[in-house]
Amino acid sequence: MYKETNKNFSYETELLINGAYTRYPVTNPETMPIYLTTAFNVEDLDDLEKRYAEKGFCYNRNRNPNRAALAELMTKLENGEDSIISSSGMAAIYNAIISIVKTGDHVIADTTLYGESLEIFTDILTKYNVETTFVDFTDLNQIKAAIKPNTKLFYTETIGNPMITVADIDEISKIAHENNGYLIVDNTFMTSAGFRPLEHGADLVVNSLTKFANGHSDAVCGAVTGPKELIKKAYDLQVLIGSTADAFTCWLVQRGMRTLSLRITRQMENAKKLAEALEKSPYVLKVHYPSLKSHKQHDVAKRLFTHGFGGMLTIDLIDDREKMNAFMRKLNLAHYAMTLGGYRTTLSYPVLSSHYNVPEEERLKIGITNGTLRISVGIENGDDLVNDFLQALEVYGK
Repeated sequence: MYKETNKNFSYETELLINGAYTRYPVTNPETMPIYLTTAFNVEDLDDLEKRYAEKGFCYNRNRNPNRAALAELMTKLENGEDSIISSSGMAAIYNAIISIVKTGDHVIADTTLYGESLEIFTDILTKYNVETTFVDFTDLNQIKAAIKPNTKLFYTETIGNPMITVADIDEISKIAHENNGYLIVDNTFMTSAGFRPLEHGADLVVNSLTKFANGHSDAVCGAVTGPKELIKKAYDLQVLIGSTADAFTCWLVQRGMRTLSLRITRQMENAKKLAEALEKSPYVLKVHYPSLKSHKQHDVAKRLFTHGFGGMLTIDLIDDREKMNAFMRKLNLAHYAMTLGGYRTTLSYPVLSSHYNVPEEERLKIGITNGTLRISVGIENGDDLVNDFLQALEVYGK
């Protein structure tokens, strides 16, 4: 929109109008520029209507080039028809859920979910007369038994957080559709590089792009992907709620995702190696990782996960706070962090983090004990990682 003018304005006005546009065409940059603007200027009313019709850019909360580019990337990677990009993974989860359910509907959700996802169902949806029944999604009979005439939504995670359970998405999607319901799957732990829920019958897939997708622990973002008609509902709600991601965050996440395939392959390899080593340790009570034959859903995981079993594992240690602290302090590579999916290995203690607000009785039913640690495996040298964990575990032998 550069306009050549011979007019001279006051100093105050010149401050505003000069340098607002470049006089030279700027096309085809090597990397996506960052569009840090709240609005886009239009030529006239005809141009405005054209942008509305073509889903062009006018106002940042509605559309932004960086958000649109990231949505295009997510849509392709998850093999959907369209996506929305949200300000966080939780925003994406909430947006996906409320775009489907309404007052009087019934939801069936997995008992093993991220703690704050559980709270959406227990603390928020109940206020709007949406009932949720929690069942073990690894037991198809429990799901079938929980179905009611008003069941509208089935909700689970590809891999349960933090107990690393594996839901049979193929079978659950059939159950949902046979009962006129929708299936939403949180694919954060696997990412599209490891599994594509839409190809296995899910109606919507949500991702916390904060985690493995971005992989650098420097951006908070989320996505919802699915068919156009469902994403249109989610988009319309998102515009009103104002949960869209900002341009810089979208740029960061898109940059991070360029190396997703390289990172997640290494993380899966390291997680498998670490899980196998920890299972042999006399100081570890239980290792939860789908590649292990001891995992209850090992056969399901082998069928679903043809590219690897994910970069997350969970271990159960003896309930001894002093020993656990000593173990964590002795680790040289892994460190505690309130996130996951970064390029470095991190630990999380669900009792004081993801499931802090879950009553102890419910937490224990899920399998989360006071000795449970969740491990997000990074891209370090696998042998270095294994050796570091094994030497730190020696504190349990003292």
